[in-house]
Amino acid sequence: MIFIVVKFKVRPEFQDQWTVLTREFTEATRSEPGNLWFEWSRSTADPAQFVLVEAFRDGAAGAEHVGSEHFRQGLAAMRPALQETPRIINTEIPGVEWSRMGELEITP
Repeated sequence: MIFIVVKFKVRPEFQDQWTVLTREFTEATRSEPGNLWFEWSRSTADPAQFVLVEAFRDGAAGAEHVGSEHFRQGLAAMRPALQETPRIINTEIPGVEWSRMGELEITP
């Protein structure tokens, strides 16, 4: 799978509306056939930082995502709200789902 984590530093005046600003982009991406997950979180240490964790089944799905109209529109909507260029990790890893954390196994 293609596994991507992106950190977005959002201007103060856009922080409370970030999820609204990115809603259409988020919903459209989650509907893509190759999308495995697309999840937003907000840092507890820095309220300006939003983190996106996303995954796609294969390279073709990721390429279709980046070439889509909703991707282009999503970037255009985000750009004025950003303090700086987002930071990204983009890599391919085996599998298509989350593994269990062995160090913290919970048994019933």
